[in-house]
Amino acid sequence: MAVERFALGDPAEVAARVRALAPAAESVTEAVAWIVRDVRERGDAALLEYVRRFDGAEGPLRVQAGGGLDPDVQTGLEVAIANVRAVAEAGLRATQEVALPQGQVVRLREVPVRRAAIYVPGGRAPYPSTVVMGVITARVAGVDDVVVCAPGAHPLILAACAACGADEVYAMGGAHAVAALAYGTATVRRVDVIAGPGNLYVQEAKRLVSGDVGIDGFAGPSDVLVVAAAGADSALVSIDLAAQAEHGPGTIVCAVSDDPALLDAVEVDPGEAAAALVDAPDMEAALAFAEAFAPEHLELMGEAEGLAPRVRSAGSVFVGAASGVAFGDYVAGSNHTLPTGGAARFASGLNVGHFRRRMSEVHIGPAAAALAAAGAPIARAEGFGVHAASMEVRENLAP
Repeated sequence: MAVERFALGDPAEVAARVRALAPAAESVTEAVAWIVRDVRERGDAALLEYVRRFDGAEGPLRVQAGGGLDPDVQTGLEVAIANVRAVAEAGLRATQEVALPQGQVVRLREVPVRRAAIYVPGGRAPYPSTVVMGVITARVAGVDDVVVCAPGAHPLILAACAACGADEVYAMGGAHAVAALAYGTATVRRVDVIAGPGNLYVQEAKRLVSGDVGIDGFAGPSDVLVVAAAGADSALVSIDLAAQAEHGPGTIVCAVSDDPALLDAVEVDPGEAAAALVDAPDMEAALAFAEAFAPEHLELMGEAEGLAPRVRSAGSVFVGAASGVAFGDYVAGSNHTLPTGGAARFASGLNVGHFRRRMSEVHIGPAAAALAAAGAPIARAEGFGVHAASMEVRENLAP
């Protein structure tokens, strides 16, 4: 696929043109709805049919984690696990208690969900790194049972599941696997949250079941934007664009710079990915473009590093020439399950918050009289007289 080049005018318009370089996703809504409904109604019988048909597997649904690893891979996974765990632990928040003027106390507590599933895609290769990103984050969040769903159950995936402490592993993938996890079958117990990347069928299934189970978001094709100021190393820009292009069709790789000569020197064969170079008049315009594009991965090189504190719309920001996105995919400690397709305007990367929920614990006590005087008139104005009475009846309760 050819590399397109754009002059930066209106940032939002150019961002839309760059995103339009990637082919539009096909609609799988009807097909996924049929599969989800079938698995929900027929359980294991339907699930096994789809596993044979789409996953090409005949074995049991639930498989055993474990297996030998190349020593170098084992060491690398141990580094990744330790770093992802440390960053995830930093995201945990303590209980907060607020004493209010009338005398009541509201305690804000975060509690983990009981069961969570990490979807690990098959596709072109096994992805043990996705096991690390999902299972370790869920485990740190305090989830009781962490389940992995992986089509084909590759030995490398099973070994990573064992290293990360997954409680259950299922050899299944696709929309049928998402449906089984959301609603349960005789073999698969339903979960509270489903997280992790996957193809169009997986993402559509997550959208379809999201009213009945929590999801982390919709992870589509990958993208990277490199903002390189004059003087940055064009060879590093080139290799990082090429690295992200390895993700294949639907991927977008893009570099923006205020130095035309730097962009002239960028050499990349994007293969099946979409690729673009954008000429910006200055770094302020480059930042405006980055904010409009809202990339999954944003790299800042050269003097562009100083823009980092002002970035608001990116899945993850990699600052400095040494900070290649590839480190974030494996061992940096940041999570590689990130919002795609411009969703970084409003969505976050996978974190402990996806596996925890906040609830209020309310202690009224002697504040009942003052709060009833304030709340009962509002309730009656809304037509809820019994709500008002429920407050007022507590006015004279002993503390």
